[in-house]
Amino acid sequence: MTLDPQVTRMMELLAKSKLPPLETLQPPAARKALTVRHLRARQAVGKLVPPEPVQEVQDRMIPVADGEIKVRIYIPERTETGPMPALVFFHGGGFVLGSLESHDEICRALTNLTPCVVISVNYRLAPEYKFPTGLWDAYAATQWVFQNAAELHLDPTRIAVGGDSAGGNLATGVCRLAKERGDFQPCFQLLLYPATDLDAQTHSKKQFAKGYQLDDTLLHYFHSHYVHHEQDFQNPLVSPLLHPLENLSTLPPAHVLTAEYDPLRDEGEAYASLLKKAGVPCTHTRYDGMVHGFLAMTAFLDQAREGLQDLAAVLRQSAFQMPS
Repeated sequence: MTLDPQVTRMMELLAKSKLPPLETLQPPAARKALTVRHLRARQAVGKLVPPEPVQEVQDRMIPVADGEIKVRIYIPERTETGPMPALVFFHGGGFVLGSLESHDEICRALTNLTPCVVISVNYRLAPEYKFPTGLWDAYAATQWVFQNAAELHLDPTRIAVGGDSAGGNLATGVCRLAKERGDFQPCFQLLLYPATDLDAQTHSKKQFAKGYQLDDTLLHYFHSHYVHHEQDFQNPLVSPLLHPLENLSTLPPAHVLTAEYDPLRDEGEAYASLLKKAGVPCTHTRYDGMVHGFLAMTAFLDQAREGLQDLAAVLRQSAFQMPS
C-alpha cells in the first residue's frame, strides 16, 4: 500500500516547523524541540484541543533503586464492581526522549476506551541514565503497582504491561525479568512497534532509512546514547529478539502492533513470530500506510484513532477477559 495521504500531509506540516533535526541537538534540547515541533503542527491543522477527560488523574512519586521517579495514574469511570484491571505503560522516545506528557493522549484514550486503570511510568532517560537504569525503573514501577494493588483497587491477576517503541522494548524486559525473579507476573504484554534488535540491519530499516519520521541517523543517535558499549546490543535485555526460545516459553500472552512504513517493522514482526515459536499466545496487526509513532497522532490520522480502539478491544478480550 502507498503511504497514507494523511501521513503525507502530517509530515509536510512537521517539516514546516523549521526546527533543527533532533539528532543534531543535545538530548535536553532535543526533548524541548520535539514538544515544540508537535505543538506547531497541531496549531497548523487547528487541532490544539484540551486533553481528553478521564475520571481521575493522579501523579505520584514512587521509589526506585537509588531515588524516585514519577508515575501518572489514569482512573476511568467504573463500569464493573470490584478491583479493576490495569495497564502499566512505558512511553517511547528511543530511550532518550519522551515523557508522561508526550504519551498522555494515548494513555487517556486507552483508559477510557478499555476501560482500565493506566499507570504511565516516567523512567529515567539516556544518556544521563544509560542501560540498564531505564529497564530497572520500569521493573520497579511494575513491582510497585503489584505491591500496592489493594490500595490502588486493582486486580493483581489482571495487570498487563505495555509500551511503544523503546517502551515496548522495556515491556519485554520487564516480562523477562519477572519470569526470572518471580516477584510478580503480568497477565499480558502490549507491544506497539517495539524495538527488539537494536543492531539489526533489517529490510525495513534499509527501505525506510530516510523520509519516514524515524530515520537511520536518529536511530543511531538513540541507540548510541542508550548503551555503554556496542557489545550491549547483543544483550537480550537490550535486544529481546536475541533471547533463546527456551527463555521465552512461559512469558505472558502478547499483542504486537507494527506500521508498514516503519524502520522497526521487521524486528517487531520477527519478535511476534519468535514468541509464537516459543509457544506464547501472540497476535499481530500491521497498519498499512502508517509510520512509526502514528498512534500518538490522532489530530492528523484516522488510523491512529482506529488503532487505539483496536488496542482497547485487545486489552478487553485478550488481557482482561472483560465482558463485551
